Formats: sequence, structure tokens, C-alpha cells
Amino acid sequence: MRIVISFIVAFVVSFGAGKVLIPLLRKMKAGQAIKEIGPTWHMSKQGTPTMGGLMFILGIAVAVAAVGWEDMAQGRMGALYVYLFALVFGVIGYIDDYMKVKKHENTGLTAGWKFLLQLAAALLLTVLLRHEGYLKFDLYIPFLNVTLLGIPDWLYMVFAAFVMVGTVNAVNLTDGIDGLATGVTMPVGLFFLAVSAWWHMEELSVLSAALFGALCAFFLYNFHPAKVFMGDTGSLFLGGAVCGLAFALDIPLILILVGIIYIAETLSDIIQVTYFKLSHGKRIFRMAPLHHHLEMGGWSEVKLVLVFAAITIAACVLAFFGVMDRYPF
Repeated sequence: MRIVISFIVAFVVSFGAGKVLIPLLRKMKAGQAIKEIGPTWHMSKQGTPTMGGLMFILGIAVAVAAVGWEDMAQGRMGALYVYLFALVFGVIGYIDDYMKVKKHENTGLTAGWKFLLQLAAALLLTVLLRHEGYLKFDLYIPFLNVTLLGIPDWLYMVFAAFVMVGTVNAVNLTDGIDGLATGVTMPVGLFFLAVSAWWHMEELSVLSAALFGALCAFFLYNFHPAKVFMGDTGSLFLGGAVCGLAFALDIPLILILVGIIYIAETLSDIIQVTYFKLSHGKRIFRMAPLHHHLEMGGWSEVKLVLVFAAITIAACVLAFFGVMDRYPF
């Protein structure tokens, strides 16, 4: 029942926030600047309000506070920690978005500052989850149902920081067309809801339900043609929520499967840049990341979102069977 209430609260608050926020963003002229090197047909999106991620950030906060207060009162703080972790990334994204809007161009924080801030947040969450007993610095391997024991603390910290920062930026890279990051992350949120409910980790179930509900509401505004973009505010927050839940449930390797689209998008970009430099100007993809390559091959934005979401759903179903025997830890 609490899961259903969390979903409803997050959905209603996020949807209602959109009714207020979108006109306000238009009034503030907080429009998205489109990269000139991107697809030419995306230039028509110039000026679409950005920072819409504030809608689902608010919706999730209200749901967690309204439904999860009993958990927090009893010392079960996992949902709060993951939310605050994601919020830190959302704030980094907000600063980036604000600088872009202020300068009216598609450049905000430097890559160096982004990396340092994200790294600090990743290390802080790892230490916090370790201190609160959510992490044991062992590594569970899905499907095999075995755990690698005795990993040195420093090595696990390096691994966790790499996965967290990588995941956050992969979700950010996926947010390139109307509804894509939203449509892909909804089934990921539903996966974490199923796992946490199966393991009776109610505080994380409440957060996962709120994540899913808030994204369902945002999708109504973000689906093609988008009335609002989530911006780095939203995409970095989502990346933080996804990897935060994976680590709070102590199954970080499952991100390889449930985040298959995030990984494909990131790898396509890395391959393109690397090959371009090594071959002195040649390309493997028509344009990177992968969604732009498929767009230039004739795929519509709607088809891309539906196909990528379907792939993620299939991966999440498979992933559930890969970790269902994990509990009890």
C-alpha cells in the first residue's frame, strides 16, 4: 500500500509542478541552447524550456518525506541517503544548466569541475553506505549468486567511484532526444522497485516507487514533441538515483544489464571520438552517440524511445532473475 501511495504522490506532485514550472521557465527565458554540431533538425527545439528535472526532483522529495517518514524515524535512512546523493548531482546539473541559460550557449561547468564534484559525491555516498551497513565492500556477481570477499577498501572505493561517475554521465549522454532518458530510466526504476520489494527493503521500495511515479508524470511533458527538457539538472539527478539504488541494494554489477542503453550510448561516443582521432578524421557512426546515428539513418524520435525502452524492459526482467536469490545477504 505504501508503494502505491508513494507512486501516486510522486506522480501528482510532479505533474502539478509541471503546470507551474513550464510557464515559469518560459517567462524566465530558460530555453535550451542546441549544439551547432548536432543534427540540424534539432535546431527547431531551440528555446524549449530546460531544467524540467526540477519537477520530478520535487515529486520524489515529497513522496519520500510523506510516505517514508516512518522508516526514517526508525533509523532506516537508505532512501534519504540515496535521494540526497542524487540531489547533489542534481545541484551540479542545475549549476551547469543555469550557466548555459545565463550565457545563452550550450556550455556550462568545465569538465574538470564536473568530474571533481561528482567524484566527491561518489566517495561520500560510498563511505556513508558502508558506515550504515548497506555496503560490505564485497562484490556480488549476479546470476552466479556468488560474492567476491575480501576486496581491499581502497580498491572498492575506486571501483565505486568509477561506476557512480560513469553511470551519472552515461545517463546524461542518453538525454539527447525527446523522452529518451525518461523512457529508458522508467523501467530501471521499476526494476529497483521489484527487487527492493522482493527483499522487503521498504524504505528503498518507497524511493523506487516515487522515482517511477515522478518519471511517468514527467514523461507526459517530455515525450515527443517535448514541452520541456530535464536538462543536466534532471539527467545528473537520475544518474545519481540509479547508481545510488544499485549500491544501496549492494548489487552494483547489475547496472551492466539494466543500464545497457546507457552503456551503448557511452561506448558509441567513446569509439567515435577515439577512431576519429586515430584515423585523422574518419568516423564509424554517422554521428555519436548512438541515438543520433540511428536518427540519421531514418529512425524517428518516437521509434528510438520505444525500441530503447523495450530493450531496457527486457534487460530489467532478465536482471531480476539474476539477483532474486541475493537475499538474505
